[in-house]
Order: sequence, then structure tokens, then C-alpha cells
Amino acid sequence: MSNSSSLNEFLLLAFADTRELQLLHFSLFLGIYLAALLGNGLIITAVACDHHLHTPMYFFLLNLSLLDLGAISTTVPKSMANSLWDTRAISYSGCAAQIFLVVFLIAGEYFLLTVMAYDRYVAICKPLHYGTIMGSRACAKMAAAAWASGFLYSALHTANTFSIPLCQGNVVDQFFCEIPEILKLSCSDSYLREVGLIVVSVCLLFGCFIFIVLTYVQIFTAVLRIPSEQGRHKAFSMCLPHLAVVSLFVSTSFFSYLKPPSFSSPALDLVVAVLYAVVPPAVNPLIYSMRNKELKDALRKVISWTFFSSDKIAFALHS
Repeated sequence: MSNSSSLNEFLLLAFADTRELQLLHFSLFLGIYLAALLGNGLIITAVACDHHLHTPMYFFLLNLSLLDLGAISTTVPKSMANSLWDTRAISYSGCAAQIFLVVFLIAGEYFLLTVMAYDRYVAICKPLHYGTIMGSRACAKMAAAAWASGFLYSALHTANTFSIPLCQGNVVDQFFCEIPEILKLSCSDSYLREVGLIVVSVCLLFGCFIFIVLTYVQIFTAVLRIPSEQGRHKAFSMCLPHLAVVSLFVSTSFFSYLKPPSFSSPALDLVVAVLYAVVPPAVNPLIYSMRNKELKDALRKVISWTFFSSDKIAFALHS
């Protein structure tokens, strides 16, 4: 038996044992990762460069893309490297850093989605006061609060998790370091303190979820009162991408952490972890750009400018 002071590495769960399946896992994760980098990178560039998108909604979307990029970059590259080099090891400090960053970025994204729900509420239910309530300074404070809340939340959980003695080996049944899996390695009842903290956290996150639900009840009530069909369609178009992202995020993460123990198995836990940690960062840009004409126009400008600049550089080099 070992304790946390003698551990210098953990062994992560391998996706496959055969070399062919390991390379397949590497290829699939590489494709998803590149799609996430491309999609979120284009949104960040479009929002930053197009002055028409310098509004609260797109400011929060830029922050969401930054959090998505950070979240997927924390877990996927390490898993890809392990499959490519046929290893499972992650250092003790690397595991602690991975837990801190995953919790920080995912919690920050959840708090930011709560702020974005409030932004949609003000835009639809109080349009005449939107400019006053959602000024640039107020938006910056809300975004900073979401990032800071995620940071404090993560620091508290990470410090508490790694202060618990670990004496059940070093095998983590997940493809990245995750708090519930680390707690399974704890000694006797030492994990109860962290479990209590998780219960408090669930209450906090459930409070944010109730806030989002109540916000959308008021939003849809206001939208249904809009007399023109075009106005209702525009209002729904503003809200549906955010609602889709929230639904995907909440359904996968809540199921992962709140599912009954009888439903738990290594294969199911692995699939659910992929659904909440890998899939959302890759599909969020697609969800937000699918029915958003302003964003699609800005993305076309970015892509055309990129290709035009590349052609000019190539022409200059050849000449």
C-alpha cells in the first residue's frame, strides 16, 4: 500500500489494448481536437476583429470559446500522447494540475453560461434598458466574476482532494484525472470531507441551473407576447443556441456526477466523460454559428481574409 507522499505518478485508463485501436483513438481525438481549435479559434478571431460583433452577447461568446479551448486542451492532448506512445502514466503534479484546470475551466464555463442567460433575459425582457444594464464595464465584471469563481472553486476542490491520504494504489479509472476517481484511492473515511464539499458544490450548481430555468421561463413568456412572427423568430434565434449549449453541458455533466452507483461502469464512465469534457468544446462553435447570420458573415470575412493574405504571401514569395 502507498500513501500520497510516496506517489509520483498515476496510471490513467487506456482506451484500448491493441496498437491498431490505440492509433484509432489517437486519430479520432486528433480530429475532434483540431475541429475544436478551428471552430473556437475562428469565433475568437471573428469577434475580436469585427467591430459589428463588439456587443455583450459576442463578448461572452468569446469568453466561452476561450474556456472551451482551455478545457479540451487540458485533457485531450495528454490522452492522445498516451495512446501514441503506448503509455498510461501521468505525473503526480501533472494530475493535480489537470484536475485544477479541468474544474476551473468547466466550472467557469458553467458560471459564464449562467451570466449569458441573464444577458438574454435583459435583451428580450428589458430591451429599453439593455444598454444601461449591460454596459461594457458591467459585462467585464460579470465575465471576470465567472472566471474568478471558477478559479476559487477549483483551487478549493484541488487543495482539498490532494490533502487526503491516498493508499488504494495509483490506478485512475478515467482517461484524465478526475476528482471522483482520485477519491476512490483515498484511505478509509478521509474522503468524507471532500464529499461534503461536493454536496455543497452541487447545491451551488443546482442553484445556477434553477436560475437559468427561471430566466428562460420569463424569456419565453415575453417572446410569446411579441405580436409579429418575425420578432418572435428573431428572439428565439437569439436564445436557442445558448439553450442548446446549456442543455448539452448540464445533461452530460449532471449525469456523470449524479448517476446512481448501480449505473456506474468503467465503459459508461468513459463514454460520459468524453460527452461532457470533449464533445461540447468541439460542437459549441457549430451550435452558435448555425443560425447566426452576423457571426456567419464575420466568419466568412475571416476565412476569406486568411486565404487572401495567404495568396498574397505566396505570390510575393514566387515573384
